[in-house]
Amino acid sequence: MLFDLRGRGRRRTVRVIYTGLALLMGIGLIGFGIGGGFGGGGLLTAASNNEGASSASFASQIKHYTKVTRQQPKNVVAWEGLTKALLHEAGGSAYVSETGVVSSKGKELLQQAAQAWTTYIGLNPPKPNTELAQLMVTHVYNEQGLNEPAQAVSALQIVLASRPKSAALWAALAEYAYKAKNVRIGDLASAKAVAFAPATQRTRLKKELAEVKKSPSGGGKVYTTTTNGKTYTGTLNANKELQGTEVQKTTPAPATQPPATTKK
Repeated sequence: MLFDLRGRGRRRTVRVIYTGLALLMGIGLIGFGIGGGFGGGGLLTAASNNEGASSASFASQIKHYTKVTRQQPKNVVAWEGLTKALLHEAGGSAYVSETGVVSSKGKELLQQAAQAWTTYIGLNPPKPNTELAQLMVTHVYNEQGLNEPAQAVSALQIVLASRPKSAALWAALAEYAYKAKNVRIGDLASAKAVAFAPATQRTRLKKELAEVKKSPSGGGKVYTTTTNGKTYTGTLNANKELQGTEVQKTTPAPATQPPATTKK
């Protein structure tokens, strides 16, 4: 692990990882592939390689690996396979709408995947599957999934072990850490993200991460947008959608003329 999460103050036991839609803070880290603005986007979407999006059923694989893990509870390969099969199944069109909304059954599959992943990591594999860890962030621990930022932090640390100079991953880690109220890791990750970012983007990234730290949920900042010729202002809800009111245009009052004076 890049940071020791076992000390006092740790929120939960270490679980784990992947990336995709959801962390969207509205202030967007778009240049780093991390945010996405209102109502969409996501933390490491580009790194996901569309894993889990197949419409094919992985039920047979789930059944196979479930049987193996019951017979061999310490079989690392089987737990890894079960996690991957569950993620593929949960990512199918039967469980996720075209707009990215996960059904209740899909959430159940994600929960099962989280449990399988936790067991897999608990067996201390010598080289944890970093691609699978990314999938855990993207499809399981993000806001559209189980919304568990503390677990996303643990998973991202596994990914970063193989890509320690990725500004995008460090920024993603900072964002999830702030959402998990882990300011120490958030600050460390923010510093790393800025250090590894291109020189021309460091000032903007530093400012955006400071906004995330100030308002992790995105609810404290007021946004203004224009749609169909109408301007709206407000804050973001939990789904990173603008909740506000239309700004009404006011017609300036006619200028008043000074009262006429008469000569005496």
